[in-house]
This record gives sequence, C-alpha cells and structure tokens, in this order.
Amino acid sequence: MTAAMTPDALDGVRVLDFTQMMLGPLCTQTLADLGADVVKVERPGVGEWMRKMPMLGEFVGRDSAAFHSFNRNKRSVAVDLKHPDGRALLLEIVKDFDVVTENFRAGVMDRLGLGYEDFKAVKPDIIYASGSGWGQNSELAKQNWPGQDLLIQAMSGVMYNTGRATDQPTACGTPIADFAASQAMVSGILAALLARARHGLGQRVEVDLYSATLNLMAQENFAVLNQDLTLERSSAGVATPWNDAPYGPHPTSDGYVAIAMCPLDKLAILLDDPGIAGMHGFRDRDVLKLRIDGHSAKMTTAALLKLLQSADVWCAPVRDSREAMDELVETGSDLLVDLDHPEAGVVKAIACPITLTGTPATRKDPAPLVGQHTDEVLQELIGGARCSALKEKGAIG
Repeated sequence: MTAAMTPDALDGVRVLDFTQMMLGPLCTQTLADLGADVVKVERPGVGEWMRKMPMLGEFVGRDSAAFHSFNRNKRSVAVDLKHPDGRALLLEIVKDFDVVTENFRAGVMDRLGLGYEDFKAVKPDIIYASGSGWGQNSELAKQNWPGQDLLIQAMSGVMYNTGRATDQPTACGTPIADFAASQAMVSGILAALLARARHGLGQRVEVDLYSATLNLMAQENFAVLNQDLTLERSSAGVATPWNDAPYGPHPTSDGYVAIAMCPLDKLAILLDDPGIAGMHGFRDRDVLKLRIDGHSAKMTTAALLKLLQSADVWCAPVRDSREAMDELVETGSDLLVDLDHPEAGVVKAIACPITLTGTPATRKDPAPLVGQHTDEVLQELIGGARCSALKEKGAIG
C-alpha cells in the first residue's frame, strides 16, 4: 500500500463536536489529526468564544491565534442550538456519528435538550464525552464554581508548589489543566471506541480539569496522603518541593542553565568546590542551590553547558518561546506543520505529537472559518433541499 493509500488511524470515525475554548477543542483536534472526521458545531455568524479571545492581542486572519492552535483539521457547521429546528437537526444527524463531545458547564447541554440521554435515545451506542471543570456531580460543580485553568491550578496545589517560598504562589506558564484534561478525554474516547467495537456498548466519558490536574501530581499527592508530609517550596529556587538540589535553573553571565540532578561529589569536582561533596541534597538544598549559583553566574551559558555535558550531567539552556520556535523553523523540523489558511495564507503550527508508523497523521487543514462547511456536511447528511429550508428558518447559518 502506498503512502497516499494508507488510511489514517481514525479514518471512518465521526465526531459531532460542541466543544469550545481549550479542553475540548484540543481533544478533538488530536482526534482530527489522527484521521477522525470532526464536525465542529458553532453559533451562526459568531462561532465559538475562542475565535475572538486573543491572548496577546494577536489575530491570524479574522480569528485568534489561540483558536487556530486548537482547531485544525476540523469542519465547521453553524447551527443555532436554541432553535427548535436546529436542535432537531442535531438529534437527527447524530445517527451518522460515533462520538459527541462537549465541555460546557455541567448541566448546560441537558437544558438545551442535547444531553447524553437525548442522544442515546436516538443512537443507543453513541459515545458521549463531556469535559468540565470540577466533575459533573462534584460539590464544587453544585456550588457553580467556574471551572477555569488558573482556578484549578490554585485549588489543586499546583500553584502553591510552583515558585520560590519567598514569593507568592506561581501559576505555570501554560494552561496545564486544560492540556492534561484534553488528553485524558482523548484516552477516554479511544477506550470507549475500542469497548464499543469489542462489546457493542455505547457510554458516557467524563473528564474534568481538577482530577486531571491532581493526576499530574500523582507522586506528590501519594506522599501527602500516605506519609503525612507537607510539601514546602524551596526559598532559593529548586524547581519543585519534591526534589533535592541541584534541580532547577542556575544563572550564568548571559542567561540560565537548567540542571536536572547530578551527584554532588561529581559536581564538587566540576566546580572545583570540595565543600559541595559533603552537603545533603535535600536538607541543605537552599544553601546548595545558592552555592552552585555563585559558580554558574561567573560562566557563560555555553561554557557551563560544555563543562557539564563533558561529564554527562543532565542539563540544558533555558530558552524563551521565540528561541525554541526559531530553532524549529531554521532546521525545518517536522515538529512543525504548514497549514494553508484561506485568509491568512500559510501559517505554521505545532504538529501532532503522536507518531504512528503504519497510519501516520497526514492531514494538514487549517482551522475552519465559522460555518465554512455547513452546506458540505449537511448536504452529505440530509440533502441540499432541507439544508436550504433550515437556512430560511434561521436554524443554521
């Protein structure tokens, strides 16, 4: 079989996608990258919120860079969820889909008449995947707490465990709760698809930001639960409450170098500081971190890297996003993918991080415009005449 004839891993899987913002769209983008036909349902004329929510004031074409980041390889249909004919349309066409995805606040889809039981009544073996902030039936959900990444980091312990003890708790530099939950949702959907293929059962898949984030700290939380520990941050900048020094960034004369563990006797020789060998990596970690800083600050980044790497010490320069991306562009890295957008031209994006040798991810479609594929998709499913009639009623855009 030639490369052109090789099917994608999820070829033939169809996803009716109601997700928005980050958690759900990144999940369905991963499914789309792997070959699923993801049909994104959006508000007519407006689209989902992320289209108009720039993080740094940036837009690519008419949509935010954030939207482009999570919505490639999808088709967009514009349907009014509150229009009775729009709702009826969705319940009708779901028979041609394998998976429904949504990440509205708990209860919203049920109130719209588009909950799991509504779709299950039409298609008993449907897989219905829901993402939420705190879990569909948790106490925090019942109290109507907003399920947002920063708040999850605050409540889960991630924020408290990040940064120096002398500074305020620090959020991670990227929305890790959304990213963790999105990939948990992918795993749940794939498991449900396999279960249906083997056992003939549809089911609901539920993930939430809170539990996914707690799972990111499984080792820390296990220790707290079972060893009566209280995690305390380093005041000198050791990267986590969990680790000995050295473990974290160390200043140089022109930047920073991250050191990820090194036997202290070896480090004592490399830095020509015999006293380091007699120190305790955890008990003395703050003093040790600052002592290493005193040596590293006198060296350039290149010189320190050369010294450490010559002794097989795990280390790397600390780079900003511009430096990291410039290297990928300059080397023509396959970690990037070019997408030809109808308004913005060729845009670059981070490629799917999953490599499959037998069914490689080959799709390279940009994020869709609002309702770009409404006619195309609905003509496939219900025919052109009905599509036109629904447009006249305002049920679709």
